[in-house]
Amino acid sequence: MIRLPRLYAVADEAFGDPVQLAKALFDGGAMLVQIRHKSTGAGVLIRGVDEVLKFAPRNAQVIVNDRPDVARVAGATGVHLGQGDLPACLARRVLTKDQVIGCSTHSLAQALDADTAPTDYIAVGPVFATSTKQNAGPVIGLERLREICSRVCKPVVAIGGITLDSAREVFKCGATSVAVIGDLLKHENVADRTRDWVRHLEF
Repeated sequence: MIRLPRLYAVADEAFGDPVQLAKALFDGGAMLVQIRHKSTGAGVLIRGVDEVLKFAPRNAQVIVNDRPDVARVAGATGVHLGQGDLPACLARRVLTKDQVIGCSTHSLAQALDADTAPTDYIAVGPVFATSTKQNAGPVIGLERLREICSRVCKPVVAIGGITLDSAREVFKCGATSVAVIGDLLKHENVADRTRDWVRHLEF
């Protein structure tokens, strides 16, 4: 089973080159980075993930968004799947037995389904309003997050509009980790902002 750090950082192409963003996130102390580069082809994505894996710290984890084939070829930690992506049961056939699968969910029903699927962690959100992802779906809020965390057995990664000020309340709901995109990547110095988050989550 994956060991999730409290900070689940996402290098999203909407904020720049995912490879360079991943470098800044790791430089700031992140130990898990998801590479999100939806607009590129498999070849470019594989080369990017290869580059990230070369500079990632020892014991750090690199997750590929959407593409289990790229995760397998590049030798990444695993893949993160959305509701419209390849089902986890089919992605599991592509990956090695040691690679992990995460799954995005937006409701209790979806989270319960993911809990019985061959996934290793369940992302739940958006917890708060977010501008990072288009068509993110309705906000679930802390009360529904708490309910989901209490009903599933697998680790929960909370995502969507989470800030330094709201992170502790999210963890009180039972989340194992918080996925952060905008609050990290919109800052001029991504590495420094990541250090702020890593320090803030040391409790």
